[in-house]
Amino acid sequence: MIQIANAPCSWGVIENIEGERTTYVKVLDEMQATGYAGTELGDWGFMPTDPVRLADELRARQLKLLGSWVSVFLHDAARHQDGIADCVRTAKLLAAVGGANAVIVLGNDPYGDPRRTKIAGRVRPADGMNAAQWKTFAAGAESIARAVHDETGLRTVLHHHVGTWVETPEETERFLEMTDARRVGLCFDTGHWTFAGGDAAAGLKRNAPRIWHVHFKDCEPRIAAQSRVEEWDGPTAVGRGVFCELGKGAVDFPAVIEQLRALNYEGWIVVEQDVLPGMGAPKESARRNREYLRGIGL
Repeated sequence: MIQIANAPCSWGVIENIEGERTTYVKVLDEMQATGYAGTELGDWGFMPTDPVRLADELRARQLKLLGSWVSVFLHDAARHQDGIADCVRTAKLLAAVGGANAVIVLGNDPYGDPRRTKIAGRVRPADGMNAAQWKTFAAGAESIARAVHDETGLRTVLHHHVGTWVETPEETERFLEMTDARRVGLCFDTGHWTFAGGDAAAGLKRNAPRIWHVHFKDCEPRIAAQSRVEEWDGPTAVGRGVFCELGKGAVDFPAVIEQLRALNYEGWIVVEQDVLPGMGAPKESARRNREYLRGIGL
């Protein structure tokens, strides 16, 4: 059974993006009020890290904890041990509160590398990693996944993401080819896949065996095109609204849902409408996004 969640990034809680953030209490209250069944954790420390307190907060709102993004630096071997420690720490909290089906979502230094951030949405093959860097990257992901599973039993997925070293469909598929399908899965994000030049329904079908977690995000095609012409960096594109409300962009969500059902997907769908801190009206967007999904059968 597919269930629908949201995430703190829809309220402007985004890694490597500065600005005044709202409180976790408001975020959870508004998630519950707008009809969601679960949440991801958000940045470490945004929500309570004491498992008893966090469980009480979620239980009071009838929300489940289903996973957490963790920022890592897979392209830097010197930082792999730090990544392992951060992911295991987060996984222990997830396992205690969310249970055995929660997932660690690896996000490789989003908007942290100046070169990749600058070319978000317009990456060419020549902009990618070399063979040695790919080997380091894949080894880092597998080391984290192994440690997380050994310590907690949880699974690990990589999030392909604009402004990182794995952005395009081609880069994502190369990562999957270089990693053990038993250890590392994929968090498939419809908006990032589309902004990076892919077709979401086709990407789901092509990579189905590795997709263990799904993010629903839309991509406004006119803003995406403008970002390429004017050479915006990743945060500028987000601030201009490249990730719009569901159903208002280029992603064909009915086709995506049809594909998920054909694949017998039974995990969570996490709605994410990335906004900068203080941007937009997150509660109302969350409500409209939930109503849109109900209107197309979820």
